[in-house]
Amino acid sequence: MSRPVVVKIGGTVMNDLSTLWEQIQFIKSPVVIVHGGGSQSTKLANQLGHSPRIIHGRRVTTDLDLNIAEWVMRGSVNVSLVAQANINGLHAVGLCGVDGRMIDVQRREPWIIDGETVDFGWVGEIIDVNTTVIDQLSDAGFTCIIAPIGYDHTGQRFNINADTVACALAEHLVASDLVFVTDTGGVMKDLSDPDSRLITCSPDDETEGVNHGWISGGMSVKLQMARNALNHGVSKVWITGVRDVLYKINATEIIA
Repeated sequence: MSRPVVVKIGGTVMNDLSTLWEQIQFIKSPVVIVHGGGSQSTKLANQLGHSPRIIHGRRVTTDLDLNIAEWVMRGSVNVSLVAQANINGLHAVGLCGVDGRMIDVQRREPWIIDGETVDFGWVGEIIDVNTTVIDQLSDAGFTCIIAPIGYDHTGQRFNINADTVACALAEHLVASDLVFVTDTGGVMKDLSDPDSRLITCSPDDETEGVNHGWISGGMSVKLQMARNALNHGVSKVWITGVRDVLYKINATEIIA
C-alpha cells in the first residue's frame, strides 16, 4: 500500500468541509485526518463562564479545560466530522489517542515564558506512538479521523496540541505528505493580501517572519513542527486552505 497522507484540520475551516471530503475521495493513498477544536472548546468554556488561558498559541488545561476538550474534541467535533465524511462517500471512523493505545504521553513540565513559570496542567507531551489501529483500519479501507486526546501509564487523559499529534502520526506512518489546512490558506506576509502568500517557506523565511511579526503564535508552532517532521521521514509538508488539499495550487510548501 502507498504511503499515507496526514491531513490536520482546525479553526473555522471546520465550518464548511464539503470540498475537503470531495478531494479526499481522489487521493489514492490512505488518508488520516487529525482535527483540533480549540475555537469550539473556547466557545463552550465561555458558555460555562470560564475563560481559557492561551500562552504563545498553547492552551493551559485545567481540570475543567480537560473535560471540555473531551466533550468537544472526542465528542461533538469528532462525531460531526465522521458523520460528514460518511455522507460524502467516505468510510470514516472516529478515534482519539487513547484508542488502540495509540498515543502515550507524559505531563508537560512547566515552561519559563517571559520570565513566568507556566504550568500547562493536563497537557501531554508525546513519548510513544502506536499506529497499529490506524494501519489495520486503513488497510480495511477506512479513513481515520483522530481527536488529540492521549493518556499516560496510569490512565490519566491529557489534552495534546493537534499539530503535534499530526506531526507525530505522520512521522510514525512515514507519510508522503503532511497537510495543515488553515484559515489563512498558507504562510502570509499580510493576512489582508492574498498575493503575499509564500510559495515556499524556508528557515530563513521563518526567521524573517518572526522578526517582522508576520509569523507568530500558532503559525510559528506549526512551522517548527513541520520541519521536525521533514527531518523524520515525512516527504513534504504543506500549509493550505480547505479548497487546495488535493492539488495545492495556493499552498505554501515548508522546506527544511
